[in-house]
Amino acid sequence: MNLMQDIIKRAQANRKKIVLPEGNDARTLQAANRLLKDKVADIILIGNPSEIKELAEKYELPHIINEAAIVDPLDHPNKVAYANLLFELREEKGVTRELARELVKKPLYLGCMMIKNGDADGEIAGACNTTTDVLRPAFQIVKTCSGTSVVSGAFLMFVQDHFYGADGVLVFADCAVLPNPNAKELAEIAITTARTTRSLVGVEPYVSLLSFSTKGSAQHEMVSKVVEATRIAKEMAPDLLIDGEMQVDAALVPFVGKSKAPGSPVAGKANVLVFPNLESGNIAYKLVQRLGNADAIGPILQGMAAPVNDLSRGCSADDIYKMVAICANQAIGIK
Repeated sequence: MNLMQDIIKRAQANRKKIVLPEGNDARTLQAANRLLKDKVADIILIGNPSEIKELAEKYELPHIINEAAIVDPLDHPNKVAYANLLFELREEKGVTRELARELVKKPLYLGCMMIKNGDADGEIAGACNTTTDVLRPAFQIVKTCSGTSVVSGAFLMFVQDHFYGADGVLVFADCAVLPNPNAKELAEIAITTARTTRSLVGVEPYVSLLSFSTKGSAQHEMVSKVVEATRIAKEMAPDLLIDGEMQVDAALVPFVGKSKAPGSPVAGKANVLVFPNLESGNIAYKLVQRLGNADAIGPILQGMAAPVNDLSRGCSADDIYKMVAICANQAIGIK
């Protein structure tokens, strides 16, 4: 399975406008040049136009100069319209017209206003900004999908041993957003991650809600939360294959799954791993990435009304390239 190539091809066949608010970052520009060259997406860069063009010349990025839409956050033709829209959206939260005019000068707010106004289909940021800074305007402006109360972060994990998951591809969540979800929130994360798996990976999701217990082997309030989350998830989405509580070996290894969870439709077959809290999810994906030499792509934010995705500040140009392709696929699914 060459999943990333499939994702890139879908993006090429359905070109979307993706805004990159960190337009003065060299990695972002290198990724944008390659994206434009490969016709993966139409790119909107936010930043000082002179600085962007100077960097494009320095790094020999001709597609930036010739094809990218470059928006100056301090002076662009839609600044009044965006400020008025932001005021309307946030007036009840205390945002004045003056503050709205100042906020739309900030690239992360401007990127979200472009999405809200229909001028862009998605956004990728975080190479130079913290997760909090990226998510704040996204939550305030783009907001969550109808019927969804939880935003979570999934990772596509490409492991070396193709015996696991869907031919070596697993989806981990939540690894990025919600520190300690309650049972209902955990159930929503499981359902949303299953749907992400269907749309991006193109396989039937087998969802395991993880714990340090399998089917009552231990008693603890942390186990009880996962048991309740599993019950809620099955009730909310009876069409999905979801099971828990389950230890990770029971979720992934067939003979262990048969021993610890006989009769489970998921045990030993899981390709979606839902962690009980952010701490365990974040630790797990980094362990698998570093010690297992897995390729970890994400976090892919789930539950937003339009795709806004966060990057690690240690990301590479290749990471940004892949995340833009994924963001475009998310936008295709929404449209």
